[in-house]
Amino acid sequence: MQTTTVGVPKEIKESENRVALLPSAAYVLIGHGHKVVVQRGAGAGASYLDKEYEDAGAELVDSAAEVFGKADLIVKVKEPQPSEIELLEPRHTLFTYLHLAASKELTESLVATGCTAIAYETIEVNGRLPLLEPMSEIAGRMSVVVGAYHLANHRGGRGILLGGVPGVLPGKVVVIGGGTAGVNAARVATGIGADVTILEVDLERMRFLDITMQTAHTLYSSADSLMQQLPRVDLIIGAVLVPGAKAPKLITREMLKIMQPGSVLVDIAVDQGGCAETTRPTTHCEPTYVEEGVIHYCVANMPGAYARTATQALTNVTHRYVELLADYGLEGAIGKQPALRGGINVRGGELACEAVAQAHGMEHSPQGV
Repeated sequence: MQTTTVGVPKEIKESENRVALLPSAAYVLIGHGHKVVVQRGAGAGASYLDKEYEDAGAELVDSAAEVFGKADLIVKVKEPQPSEIELLEPRHTLFTYLHLAASKELTESLVATGCTAIAYETIEVNGRLPLLEPMSEIAGRMSVVVGAYHLANHRGGRGILLGGVPGVLPGKVVVIGGGTAGVNAARVATGIGADVTILEVDLERMRFLDITMQTAHTLYSSADSLMQQLPRVDLIIGAVLVPGAKAPKLITREMLKIMQPGSVLVDIAVDQGGCAETTRPTTHCEPTYVEEGVIHYCVANMPGAYARTATQALTNVTHRYVELLADYGLEGAIGKQPALRGGINVRGGELACEAVAQAHGMEHSPQGV
């Protein structure tokens, strides 16, 4: 095994409180003979103290520049911000969520650094996205919580209690997409007593949902089906995903006009550009805006609101990949876990992900070299 310096900078995207590596994971890496460099305060938002990293044997430094300067493998949660892009060099391997299909500017900037950038969200194992699933679970469950909150009158909503009460019908929730995020949204919505319909195109998936979620309805997803639902919907949740690619725009502005004023749209797909024509990224500090009378909640890092839970769920699945990359380097790690190759989005000054290239009309090199 090789010796690697693993760097953990503090996340600087607005309202992002997660951290990419737990003290316990740092302890394991150091036990393998590696060095771990952590920026002071990196874990504070998730209630992990600097002392915990020190006790694990990590070196604490004051700035991101020091982390990037010392480390070979940079482990993050969110896509690099402009000040972090400036710190990346060809020698670096960056391991994080990238969501490059949502930003051509970020894609071009990252390619220009010459670094190797591996995206959590495009690592696929047996048809699943194991590094994306935990955050999809959290975002799905959150979507109903925040949607229900913004349906309250004091938030500008219709004044609908999703669960209803005896003698009053429950609110109507439509979930577009029956994947991980959609299922978790539907679970919470049915759990509080809402009338839930899941729109899906995969017939086998609908059969599965019909068996496992007997209190929710399934409906084949089409523009016509959606149009029929919209006049009666109180909360619509966009949970569509095409791995690595831009989300399809399934909700047009004209569709919004037939919804009731004060209804709510939560677009979980905002990281990939959003599934509504009117979607634009928001933050936890200013999470909503109104278009055509419909409240839009489009926070681009939803799980960051519950940073400790989200950090634990994320690192449960990422730490094994971090260990492989540290122990064996990229090619050696791919030999141990071939799915890592699908995570390579940028390498050697080339774009390596076909879905991202298609989203931006760019050339790509399949081997990323």
